[in-house]
Amino acid sequence: MVATPHGGQLTPRSVSKEQAQKLKETYPKAPVIEVTENTFADIEMFAVGAMAPLTGFVGKADYDSIIDNIRLTNGLVWPFPIVLAADQDTATAAQTVGAILLTFQGSEIALVEVEEVYEPDLERETTSVFGTNDASHPGVQYVQGLPEKRLAGPVHTFELPEQLYQDHRLTPAQTRSEFEKRGWETVVAFQTRNPIHRAHEYLTKVALEGVDGLIIHPLVGATKPGDIPADIRVQCYEIMMEKYYNPKRVLLAMFPAAMRYAGPREAIFHALTRKNYGCSHFIVGRDHAGVGDYYGTYDAQDIFNQFSFDDLGIHILKFEHSFYCTRTQQMATAKTTASSPEERIFLSGTKVREMLDNGQRPPEEFTRPEVADLLIQAYAKA
Repeated sequence: MVATPHGGQLTPRSVSKEQAQKLKETYPKAPVIEVTENTFADIEMFAVGAMAPLTGFVGKADYDSIIDNIRLTNGLVWPFPIVLAADQDTATAAQTVGAILLTFQGSEIALVEVEEVYEPDLERETTSVFGTNDASHPGVQYVQGLPEKRLAGPVHTFELPEQLYQDHRLTPAQTRSEFEKRGWETVVAFQTRNPIHRAHEYLTKVALEGVDGLIIHPLVGATKPGDIPADIRVQCYEIMMEKYYNPKRVLLAMFPAAMRYAGPREAIFHALTRKNYGCSHFIVGRDHAGVGDYYGTYDAQDIFNQFSFDDLGIHILKFEHSFYCTRTQQMATAKTTASSPEERIFLSGTKVREMLDNGQRPPEEFTRPEVADLLIQAYAKA
């Protein structure tokens, strides 16, 4: 059996066209707001049930509990508040009517039945969730830039605009069905927002040796400027799937969430939501979901030490910083080679991006040649 969803069951919030129309008729005076790309990603996650156990944007009690305890008020682990922001006038109107209608790029995407309006504590939130209130941090900057009020209540999602690689955007129900069809009872998930370089390939294959299957689950929601665009990354994943993985043991699917760059807390979110997709194991490597120098190399691994398996319901696989070893001419970690520091070539998505920005082709010690060719071509056209 694949993993049980967080909280016991999936919570898909999509409704039929008929139900959507009935909701709009029930709340004809609901104010309308155009949401950010980040909130659209949250809506898509709600739609498919990937936010389980959440059924909507959190209220003040859960907001406080998440920030202070990394748990919802019911005791379930949850790392950061999923919120809907609006200005004072819109929030007041929504509370009076009892609902708010959400649009994205001109399309109606959801209706939220508003049960509560409250003010966030931004300093406490950013310090707890991101470990800093420095406005240079992209997650902090985003939160600090939101309107002043938070609206809580259940989400009802409509038919969403088609997104990039729609055929690969498998829902939790679909990945679970695919795992069962393939006979996979244990599945390890790999989260990435970068092309798969040699270090990623190494740790995913090591992890795969201990389970039935691997899902490469790249994040394709909103990311910060400077990150490699999702369409280029997906082409890189497809090359890797075709040439360097066993397709019978690996599944490529898109993860629609937005990046928050919350380091340790975001690692928890990535693990819990992958449990919702049916995964039994989750890889946490060096500086997972990090940005700049805000987090220690293994902070995202260490945060899991405070939780039991009963808390999480998914096995966390922790990997040391891997590198290309010139002595053995293969990927390794400090556990698997006696090479000296001078014989170790460390790899990172940041380093690859720096090389591409400078017009340099990443060497084979960094990434497979076909991926390097694609990346250098894509950057030359940018």
